Amino acid sequence: MADQSNIQSAASKSIRPFRSSEEYLYAMKEDLAEWLNTLYELELSADTFMEGLETGCALCRHANRVNRAAHDFQRERPEAARALQLPRRDVPFQSRNVIPGSFLARDNVSNFIGWCRRELRVQDVLMFETNDVVERGREKNFVLCLLEVARRGAKFGMLAPMLIQLEEEIEEEIRDQESVRMEEVEEEVVEVEEEEEEESPRSRGVSREEQAEQEALVWPQKRVLCDMRNLDELC
Repeated sequence: MADQSNIQSAASKSIRPFRSSEEYLYAMKEDLAEWLNTLYELELSADTFMEGLETGCALCRHANRVNRAAHDFQRERPEAARALQLPRRDVPFQSRNVIPGSFLARDNVSNFIGWCRRELRVQDVLMFETNDVVERGREKNFVLCLLEVARRGAKFGMLAPMLIQLEEEIEEEIRDQESVRMEEVEEEVVEVEEEEEEESPRSRGVSREEQAEQEALVWPQKRVLCDMRNLDELC
């Protein structure tokens, strides 16, 4: 099992308030760098995050690892797997002598992007383009896509970045609160029904005949019909 000590060290950084979107983006890169370092023994940091991934090798390697985790998850928990989008096709990539910015690097990144779209069906709003990695385009989209990939992998039992772990803890707490609230509502309904049963005439030993007589006493009085002959006088 992978050691989570490196990821745990980023916990306080991941949940602190940020003064700008740039600071938050930097914190996300820190979190993802610690996560990838733990999984693949890399030496990434927030400052070298884009450079360390621009060849696409680590991206494709991770995609194939997600595929294996999904396969194991389906074998071990077939019922739960039916409700998830499971990736199936591995990502082909070149891992040797790949120069950043080269055709091979671009091809690796492009293959990873295709895997995200076709196999995981990541939403377009979270996707990025090859130039976003190679030429430092939309770093935010690249980071958000990796977080989404990590989120999907966590559903298959893979280690998740601290941000995703915090999301899961919050969701679990919300589910627990909703469950407790539902139990309280059910108890209140039962108490109201018991009180109504105790206050009913039948529960006090009142017969149906006596109940009918009591209802007759409060029956509305017969309405007096208006004399139609006097309508002209009222106009």
